[in-house]
Amino acid sequence: MLAPQRFRDARQTKYHFIDHVLVRCPKCAGIAHVAPVAPTADGSAPSVFARRRLVCRACGLSRDAAGGGFRLFGGRGEATDPYFGLPLWLQAETRHGWLWAYNPEHLELLRQFVRAPLRERTPWDARVKKMTVVARLPSWIKSAKNRGEVLRAIDRIRSTLA
Repeated sequence: MLAPQRFRDARQTKYHFIDHVLVRCPKCAGIAHVAPVAPTADGSAPSVFARRRLVCRACGLSRDAAGGGFRLFGGRGEATDPYFGLPLWLQAETRHGWLWAYNPEHLELLRQFVRAPLRERTPWDARVKKMTVVARLPSWIKSAKNRGEVLRAIDRIRSTLA
């Protein structure tokens, strides 16, 4: 008999996923990539305030965003990237609301969380307890009764990458 799948919250926040974001190209509507302009010298993750570049391999579009500002999506409707305000590539509408992810790693984290019947939260004394990606998910995504629908939406989103 297989052991139940278990998800342990790795205490990741939205900031862990905004280094590389997949968006819809404003020119050709294909997949475009938003990433830091230059990697850091020591190999660490770049600052969220670092300059970003939008690159579309399909049509060759390339744009730079001025560093120093970003705006995380927190509303309803289609999700947008923090630097250019373009619609995210990895998103789908369900009857409950929009399901979205910044990149494939973010989408995989959501899939693992939704799929697991056993979900371990961060300890109550943890300072980041309420700020993790999975802790801040809407209740309709967390609900077991919507598990099948949410997993189908994640599969639809993943199929757009192929």
